[in-house]
Amino acid sequence: MSKPCFRLARFASALLVPSMALAQQSPQPDLPAEKLTPAPKVQKVEKITVQASPLDVPVTEMAQPVTVLGEDDLRRKRAASIGDTLSQELGVQSSYFGAGAGRPIIRGLDGPRIRVLENGIGTLDVSTISPDHMVTSESLRAEQIEVLRGPASLLYGSGAIGGVVNVVSNLIPKTRQSDLTGDVELRGATANSEKTGAANLAAGSGDLAWHVDGFSRKAADYKIPGKANRSDPDSASGRLPNSFLSGQGGGAGASWVTDHGYLGAGVQSSKNNYGIPGGEGSHIDLKQTRYDISGELADPAPGFARVKIRLGRNAYENAEIKQSGAVATTFKNQASEGRIELQHQPLYGVKGAFGMQYQKRDFSALGEEAIIPKTQAQATGVFLVEQKDWTQWIVSGGVRIERETRRPEGGLRARDFNLSTVSGGVVWKFAPRYNFSVNLTQAQRAPGIEELYSQGAHGATATFDIGDAGLSKEISRNLDLTLRKTAGAIKWKINLFANRFKNYVYASSVDADGDGAPDRFDDAGSIAPDGEFLVQQFSQASARFHGYEAEWIYQPAAEGFGVRVFTDSVRARLASGGNLPRISPTRYGAELGYTQGAWSTHLSALRVRKQDRVAELESVTPGYTRVDAEVSYLLRAGGTASYLIFLQGTNLLDKDIRTHTSYLKDTTPQAGRSFTLGVRAQF
Repeated sequence: MSKPCFRLARFASALLVPSMALAQQSPQPDLPAEKLTPAPKVQKVEKITVQASPLDVPVTEMAQPVTVLGEDDLRRKRAASIGDTLSQELGVQSSYFGAGAGRPIIRGLDGPRIRVLENGIGTLDVSTISPDHMVTSESLRAEQIEVLRGPASLLYGSGAIGGVVNVVSNLIPKTRQSDLTGDVELRGATANSEKTGAANLAAGSGDLAWHVDGFSRKAADYKIPGKANRSDPDSASGRLPNSFLSGQGGGAGASWVTDHGYLGAGVQSSKNNYGIPGGEGSHIDLKQTRYDISGELADPAPGFARVKIRLGRNAYENAEIKQSGAVATTFKNQASEGRIELQHQPLYGVKGAFGMQYQKRDFSALGEEAIIPKTQAQATGVFLVEQKDWTQWIVSGGVRIERETRRPEGGLRARDFNLSTVSGGVVWKFAPRYNFSVNLTQAQRAPGIEELYSQGAHGATATFDIGDAGLSKEISRNLDLTLRKTAGAIKWKINLFANRFKNYVYASSVDADGDGAPDRFDDAGSIAPDGEFLVQQFSQASARFHGYEAEWIYQPAAEGFGVRVFTDSVRARLASGGNLPRISPTRYGAELGYTQGAWSTHLSALRVRKQDRVAELESVTPGYTRVDAEVSYLLRAGGTASYLIFLQGTNLLDKDIRTHTSYLKDTTPQAGRSFTLGVRAQF
């Protein structure tokens, strides 16, 4: 038995023994397996459905592993980036690029393999192009965040070959709203002098419902416990230069709601300005305006149960600005996306949905670092998903056919890709509150425009990127096995996964001159031993990913203690030998919560092991332990109104934390010890 599997077996046995012993307690109401929150707040949620699924399937009945983060867990873990917000969820890490930018990484897969959605439509930004570009979806607006681990290409296209993150907000109301409701949150932090405020309001009259929201965030360069670059005694200390962040935005939406559905529209706009640490002192000034239309109708025609439509369009501009104030490069992305899902009535006990999705983007980059040509990309896909429920069995399957095109300017090679995805899963409810699931997927992905056409120096990552216009489509075969206890005071889950890639696209350092060190270029593209830019070349090879995720939760239905322990690990290698770069090391975590009356406390510890399974020419990253805590007091103000006052401490041990999945791990540590004081009012 391999060492990772042996460690998982020991962890599983530690979970199962107390679970079986306590399972004899009186029945408890169903609680979402991802929660560790004060019991009085958890009890109001008996079932969580995943809005990213067209069949509205409960989390506990999906063959694909899913995490839903919401309520107090989401408030406690909120960060400026979606990746950092989710970085302690099962199988999820962040690409961490300072305080402003961090994309979610799922099971070692990132960038164009992970689709980030907002209410079922892509974020329409350029965050897949480079890790220094932030995801424009704002966690302060989110009501819940859904993470589908493993291929989700069947539903959302080839860009979801590694998974999906869906940020759910109430921008476009789905239900009638008579009374004025809302929430206001204010918080300030010490490490970066952060000052953040956010508000959400909703009301309505008759069949008309509306929503408005807004946020503002401002933070200075954050404190670090040691040197920015530990190998350079002259590097900065005390505070990390150019790690500041500011942003503001707002949105408004309205819907016409009836007993049979709704139809609504919304608009939201945001501006963000954040520094790129560890480089040339540049910063990014980003702005986006996005327009959405959403609607659902029950029983639209004989034989059909529901129809859903989602439409989104944006205007996006991102300027990379030098330390001198001059604009180095301006990125623009005009994108549209639409999808329609039509659920049919059960046929011989089989329920399902079919749909169509269309995406179009016009991307351009002008300036010194315009290393990707102006390109138009389109994708059109049709899909079908079906599910049959028996007493103890749930069987699901689906197929998607898709066509994607890449049309660059400048005489470069245009590409067309015909893609397909086939998926099937089985959930076996072998005992009350227990089930076992198997999910198999074969999916294909078209290379992104940055993988095909990059050519030049990129200052933010300090790399000289070289694409390959001849890259083939990527093929993935994925297997997921999940064993879980879904309800009661004790819940747990164990996931095992394996992924085999053909034509896996990756960027790695090269050693063309054979001196045993990675090649470096100057800004003219010539080899220079002391050059500023590390050469990163996109290439293809067969690759293998495998790993595990395990979680055990004890959460009684009354005041007292709650416990969560978890671990995850991923191993990623080329089939020919050698590790893939920027793969997260094995992690172990524990959380302890206690509620007594209006008081709640929460303590968490995350141990991340040293990553010495590194790619060729990649450096080792030391391990670390991160400890966070929170104490809060809930003050009832009559009716549904309440005030939550909270004090958080993050990185309480003041550790030098380096994120192996980050391009900037050697020059950009995470923030040191910090305290946050906040208040959240709800009415």
